Amino acid sequence: MKTIGLLGGMSWESTATYYRVINERVRDALGPLHSAPLIMHSFNFQQVVDMQKAGDWDGASELLGKAAKGLQDAGADTVLICTNTMHIIAEQVQSHIDIPLLHIADSLAVKMRRSGLKAAGLLGTQFTMEQPFYADRLKNYHLEVVVPEEAERKMVHQIIFEELCCGVIKDSSKRVYQEIIAQLESKGADSIVLGCTEIGLLIREEDCTLPVFDTAIFHAEAAADFCMEECLGQKNG
Repeated sequence: MKTIGLLGGMSWESTATYYRVINERVRDALGPLHSAPLIMHSFNFQQVVDMQKAGDWDGASELLGKAAKGLQDAGADTVLICTNTMHIIAEQVQSHIDIPLLHIADSLAVKMRRSGLKAAGLLGTQFTMEQPFYADRLKNYHLEVVVPEEAERKMVHQIIFEELCCGVIKDSSKRVYQEIIAQLESKGADSIVLGCTEIGLLIREEDCTLPVFDTAIFHAEAAADFCMEECLGQKNG
């Protein structure tokens, strides 16, 4: 198997989802005692958040890029940024390494195209919902993006950082998200994209009337498939 490099800890609550999903997928495909070769660099999330708030994307690029190079030097065959927001600097991080960086929006887009759905109601941090890096990536796959209104974007963002990243799950916040999701549906969304890797801790498919796409799960599954590519080829051959 190939070795997966994870840039995690942003926050560690969702990085735990990556570790679980990757290894569950490997186990289910190869056998009960199989697990994925993994190398992780787990950041102090506060340092990253401070850079986000300051708009210091150059500093963040250097921080994540250096860590990605460390994963490569340690033997990783691919690197994942285990957060949607920090894909704002995905190209800069990729420039530090010679191995592929698996982009979270690409794994989402593949799933959406296979489903036949075309209008993603996007929930995430304000960076992800308001800046073009994410929507533009999905538009490359001929997918539309629908985002909440400004006040709702602030509420989504606040719940992510003040609750979900801290492991706090509230029914009241779930209801807020459900109301915002209903608004996205009224604006033409045919699906809901959990465009922050923590939102899956709060919102599940059964909480919505629309199909739900959890980016953390799809990203982790794509990593596991990359890891097992040669093994599954030999097994099927």
